Amino acid sequence: MRAFWDQLTKSQKRVVAVGAALVAGVLLLQLVLIPWFEARQRVARQIAAGEKALQDLAVLGTEYGVLQQRSEAIRRTLTKRPPGFTLFSYLDRKAGEAGVKGNVRSLNPLKATPAGAYEEAAVEMKLDKLTMKQLADFFYLLESPEEMIRIRKASIAKMKESPEYISALIQVFTYQPLTPAGGR
Repeated sequence: MRAFWDQLTKSQKRVVAVGAALVAGVLLLQLVLIPWFEARQRVARQIAAGEKALQDLAVLGTEYGVLQQRSEAIRRTLTKRPPGFTLFSYLDRKAGEAGVKGNVRSLNPLKATPAGAYEEAAVEMKLDKLTMKQLADFFYLLESPEEMIRIRKASIAKMKESPEYISALIQVFTYQPLTPAGGR
């Protein structure tokens, strides 16, 4: 190799040296610098993704805390209820208190929806020949945030045969402990 180098002229030696420097530069670029920059970018992306995941977890943690508080409020409310509480008996009692028990045409249970350790029990109630005051008084007595009983939907219409009266179709729901499927 030394003999080959000594045979070259100065300009050829310069060309070989520049070529060797270019090859060394390309190798340095391909094998060291480009992988290093790509690794830095990959690490920066992973850090950004980790920070976003951490922020998402913080939001989920807050939501979980709120849901835990709501669940605890439901549990406390349900433990305060008398044994044997049913939404049907509650509706019947409130209709009697409001003086609209004679106006109740039907009480139909709706499919219970599981919600964690509880289920959402709902009843559809049809009332006829009510005055607006009777309905307002009944709604006032019926909905009870303390007992977790709420009106989900209400459809009110004037009665065709007696325009001075109204009919109402309401859906009332509450939470109750989850009942086994065979116990219904």
